[in-house]
Amino acid sequence: MAGMADRERQVTRAFVALADTLVDDYDIADLLHTLVGQCVALLDVAAAGLTLADERGSLQVLASSTEQARLIELFQLNIDEGPCVDCFTGQAPVLVADIAAQSARWPRFAAEAARDGFASVHALPLRLRKQTIGALNLFGHRPGELGADDLELAQGLADTATIGILQERAIRRGEILSEQLQAALNSRVIIEQAKGVLSVAGGLDMDDAFSVLRDYSRGTNSRLSEVARALADRKLDPRVVLTRSAARER
Repeated sequence: MAGMADRERQVTRAFVALADTLVDDYDIADLLHTLVGQCVALLDVAAAGLTLADERGSLQVLASSTEQARLIELFQLNIDEGPCVDCFTGQAPVLVADIAAQSARWPRFAAEAARDGFASVHALPLRLRKQTIGALNLFGHRPGELGADDLELAQGLADTATIGILQERAIRRGEILSEQLQAALNSRVIIEQAKGVLSVAGGLDMDDAFSVLRDYSRGTNSRLSEVARALADRKLDPRVVLTRSAARER
């Protein structure tokens, strides 16, 4: 019973964390990184990634829980092959308990996933009503299905994030908020640049660099995208960010 109660509290906190981002002038980049982080924390998965369609309808990687997840997502999009692509185009979940068993369907993706240590993937659409704007992808190091409860929770988290991207009034008019989506894509580019700056300055891998970036953003009550831009434009000294992170760890 205690374990179930703990699980319920974790789920509640996850939805509260997502809801906290759904305010005026919210930071889409932070919203999406919150989503992938909560998926890894709550579900039996090793990593999570999220792709979103740009104004031309092309998928772009917007958030990932690890650098490895980001790279396998980029690989799928570059070769236009894999569960993420099929999930978005088919507007339906693509559940793959054993990637190796599907090598005939996605030969290049299956080979790359094996090299990266991923054995399973479950792709869920980001959708609201009949509109699909991207996909949430959950990767496992071992073959195996996700339980029905975990799949339902993952889809619920994805749906909540989708509401944060699309406004109700725009949906009724049948309009995609292309400017907002493009802003998210632009933020992603800046965040990657900022991660590179911190990686070089602090001798960190890209995952640790992102953790430092996000911790500084939250610790200073600043928008993630604004801190990233300040670092990329050399208006914020990376040593300031690294020093604050080191101080918090002591």
